[in-house]
Amino acid sequence: MFNKMRKTKEKDVPVTKEEVLRHPMPNHVAIIMDGNGRWAKKRALPRAAGHYEGMQVVRKITRFANELGIQILSLYAFSTENWKRPKSEVDYLMKLPEQFLTTFLPELVAENVKVQVIGHAEALPDHTRRAVEKAVKETSGNTGLVLNFALNYGSRAEITAAVKQIAKDVERGMLAPEDITEPLISSYLMTSGLADPDLLIRTSGEIRLSNFMLWQLAYTELWFTDVLWPDFTEQHFLEAIAAYQRRDRRFGGVSAR
Repeated sequence: MFNKMRKTKEKDVPVTKEEVLRHPMPNHVAIIMDGNGRWAKKRALPRAAGHYEGMQVVRKITRFANELGIQILSLYAFSTENWKRPKSEVDYLMKLPEQFLTTFLPELVAENVKVQVIGHAEALPDHTRRAVEKAVKETSGNTGLVLNFALNYGSRAEITAAVKQIAKDVERGMLAPEDITEPLISSYLMTSGLADPDLLIRTSGEIRLSNFMLWQLAYTELWFTDVLWPDFTEQHFLEAIAAYQRRDRRFGGVSAR
């Protein structure tokens, strides 16, 4: 029973796109895309090959999420802790946004997808930051799916920065301590203006949040799979959504069922 609660086995949830569309969809899906390195290692390939394949999956899942009518897709692309990886791997990861957005941007524009980024962009290499800024600018008028990349992002740093800014605004007389509420704190976070995730997916068998949207995930439904990110398919995405649709979201209250 406990293991079943911790991990959902894809084979237990046969589902079709038509079935999923008959039920309320999650508005905001967040994904911790994990397992690129292990995927490459299993094939005796360099880790960069796994990251490249993972980028192809990002493109595929973005298209599919847009087809399903999901409003926000947040992808944990690079954490503040990922700088600890070997320099060669970090350098390659910093090239991926440029490669991805250069080839995929025309389709994103055509499909009405809006690109947003959360994280500390000032620490990114110039070529990475320019590619991201171009995508954000050229899709800023789009009104469809919000493709939200968490790039050089860490939730504890985000919350710390928000607390510091709130303290400064109290000191300046712009806020009173009694003005500090949960909605106000949310408005100081990098995700201000975005609804909290309804569903979090993490691939590769790891069962932790890894410093991702710790505040925002307070009442998010969690779905874990052993599937490595480069092997993640539209079918896996459907199964995660179907699992979400079967759950009773009470937000601390009593079930209405």
